[in-house]
Amino acid sequence: MSDQSPTVVFVHGAFAESASWNGVIERLYAMRITSVAVANPLRSLSGDAAYVRDVIASIDGPVVLVGHSYGGLVISEASANNDKVAALVYVSAFVPEQGDSAFSLSASAPGSTLGEALDPIPLSTGGVEFVIRRSLFHSQFAADAPVQVAGLMGATQRPITEAALRDTVQSDQPGWTNHPSWHVFGSEDRNIPAAVFRAGAERAGSRGTTELTGASHATSVSRPADVASTIATAVRTVAEATITV
Repeated sequence: MSDQSPTVVFVHGAFAESASWNGVIERLYAMRITSVAVANPLRSLSGDAAYVRDVIASIDGPVVLVGHSYGGLVISEASANNDKVAALVYVSAFVPEQGDSAFSLSASAPGSTLGEALDPIPLSTGGVEFVIRRSLFHSQFAADAPVQVAGLMGATQRPITEAALRDTVQSDQPGWTNHPSWHVFGSEDRNIPAAVFRAGAERAGSRGTTELTGASHATSVSRPADVASTIATAVRTVAEATITV
């Protein structure tokens, strides 16, 4: 592993986009932590993970990989057998085992209301992609964010294909099995029940778990300081371990 300070690589999930990390990026910048937000294609799990691996390969030095929501599946695949990844941070994100999908994990505990808020859009290439209905976006995705912010997020949301949500993790050693991980999520998430996040953090042997009371699914937007603090802890831990070695 390089003795360089790690670069943080952000991977957004479904119905979000790269700018959803802006508040977190600003806070990390103030801590002199370099980061880059990936434009996750949201077309297929294997394709999305391959794209993120390409981004990781383009960065000089180690990486702390951060995923939100469906992005947890992507970073778990992209970090599998990847020596450039020093640590993982799951932000309101799935922590999958081989054979898991976004659909299967979201149904592994009761409480999600996402299905009722989705509109399917037919694709000319076949299949459908999903968006969150604009009238429901605030309450469903970002209930603790200001209405104007949630409105902008709803207008700029990135659709995800049904295929990506059904795709299963192929690696028999997802990244969390051999990389340290940190976990932060909201207690009032309506997309993915908090019980799913708790189980994932336990599965991964979390180095630090933060449950944000009252926070929605959009934790990177509504609670950027808390998310940045978790990521900074991961970065510092990796950097200190590298120096010690």
